[in-house]
Amino acid sequence: MSQAKLSSPDNAAQPKWMTISGWVLTVLITLAMSASAFMKLTVPLKIGDHEKLAADFEKGGFSVQTMTAIACVEIFCALVYLFPQTAVLGAVLLEGYLGGAICVHVIGKQPIWAPLIIGVVMWLGIYLREPRLRSIMPLR
Repeated sequence: MSQAKLSSPDNAAQPKWMTISGWVLTVLITLAMSASAFMKLTVPLKIGDHEKLAADFEKGGFSVQTMTAIACVEIFCALVYLFPQTAVLGAVLLEGYLGGAICVHVIGKQPIWAPLIIGVVMWLGIYLREPRLRSIMPLR
């Protein structure tokens, strides 16, 4: 007597549009985080509009010397989010990073829309491309 194959989120058919949309959003978020990290890395090298960025950073309570470390953390989180095996962990790490960014924006009396929208799009990207995540976080 053969056993019926149990249905699980891993072997459930994923619509192709969800996978493609999820990957497009994932790549966009990774590019945005990488661009942000690159800007932070250029300040100590005095490339581009580094005076304004350094002033904004210092207004948030950070020294210019911490920008390199923060940029490295940002790149690390984005890379962890990009790879399928660690994507959910990367989403959690990025959300923590973006929560800190929102806090700095609130302290500096700056609009919080950019990190907030990035966080929402980041979760939408992982939600669309990862059926196992949808099984534990269903939209009802």
